[in-house]
Amino acid sequence: MGKKKINSLEDLGGFVFSTNNDFEYENQENTETLPANKQFLEAHFSNKGRGGKTVTVITGFEGSETDLKALGKLLKTKCGVGGSVKNNEIIIQGNYRDKIMQILKKEGYNIKRVGG
Repeated sequence: MGKKKINSLEDLGGFVFSTNNDFEYENQENTETLPANKQFLEAHFSNKGRGGKTVTVITGFEGSETDLKALGKLLKTKCGVGGSVKNNEIIIQGNYRDKIMQILKKEGYNIKRVGG
């Protein structure tokens, strides 16, 4: 296997270097999750870059990584399919956009259909 290509500083895994002896590292990941009724999510349909396989992508979630993963797990369970959570997006395998929109509306989220 070859080396993984580094595209940005985030790919270094949060490496911090400082010449300041008094430097204190503070974790910025403690973002509070907005309530469901104040979240504005977008449901996208995509098959680009995935070998022709169709997926539903949910974007716009504002909150902690653990809450995003929990929402992703809920959607995967209700749809009975696989998926993942990457780069603040929930990726669900297959074209389940309408079903996911209904599930999220029942949970109290504001969701908008984006694209065809």
